Amino acid sequence: MTDTTPRTDPAAERPVLRRYKITHRTTYTYSGPVTSSYGRGYLLPRDTEEQRCVASVVDITPPPADRSTGSDVYGNRDLYFQVSTPHEELVVAAESEIEVYGPDKARLAAAPANAPWELSRPVGTEGAMAQEFVLDLDPPEIGDAVREYAAPSFPPERPLVDAVVDLTTRIHRDFEYKSGSTSVSTRVAEVLEKRSGVCQDFARLAIACLRSRGLAARYVSGYLATQPPPGKERMIGVDATHAWAAVWMPGDRWLAFDPTNDQLVDERYTVVAWGRDYADVPPLRGVIYTEARNSTIAVSVDVAPMEVLAPDQPKC
Repeated sequence: MTDTTPRTDPAAERPVLRRYKITHRTTYTYSGPVTSSYGRGYLLPRDTEEQRCVASVVDITPPPADRSTGSDVYGNRDLYFQVSTPHEELVVAAESEIEVYGPDKARLAAAPANAPWELSRPVGTEGAMAQEFVLDLDPPEIGDAVREYAAPSFPPERPLVDAVVDLTTRIHRDFEYKSGSTSVSTRVAEVLEKRSGVCQDFARLAIACLRSRGLAARYVSGYLATQPPPGKERMIGVDATHAWAAVWMPGDRWLAFDPTNDQLVDERYTVVAWGRDYADVPPLRGVIYTEARNSTIAVSVDVAPMEVLAPDQPKC
């Protein structure tokens, strides 16, 4: 399925810094026939001030009897499908071409990013749309341990960007990136206790810390382009979905940052969707009807640069 929804260029006067071809392939294999499969997910990158989705297509095998695309409450592009053909393997393959403009550095260098962080608490009419992102989750994630961990990064009147950079660096320093150490249901308190996790855990911890200070923070799902070590060929399918966070600023602007890699978000990042938490924007979730006892899932993501990137090797 090719998405042909008309879209405008959100940054027409800014140069394109990067172009990427992104392939995201998910394969479900079952030990017996599945008679019906219903799926919903976020695989179609959205347009933002920092990027434009030039084209996107999602192929599903077996072909679905019903499918549609739409827009959720946050403006993310979602996909729904129903496969009614009996099958023992389901493949969902998304392919997109993205132009990235990158953050507006002049804007980030100006107020309110450099204003005291307290001024970025959303209040009044201007902050009405962001106030939802201040609220804790259900069940709650903000406890005494989160408040205590957040506090050193937010002394009174510290510039917002300095506070965010400090929090980003501390999470990167204090927590070990350990693939497979957590799951999508792992709570922030457990991450704090174990001092290890993956990108979504570090993003969720940062978000809880920001919310504990009365700031609005959102969870961002997308992709991060990686480069091989010097002299090595780039491998296919080694990239992965990535997660980071963003904090609201007056003027309805958001400052995005990546605790996993200890940096502010730049032109290597492409956004698929955002919400209050991972549960709002999973790549795929669904329901199947089957008597099969076992199943496996294999995910392959490739972010292929269409222009030369800097020789960084960030974690995914």
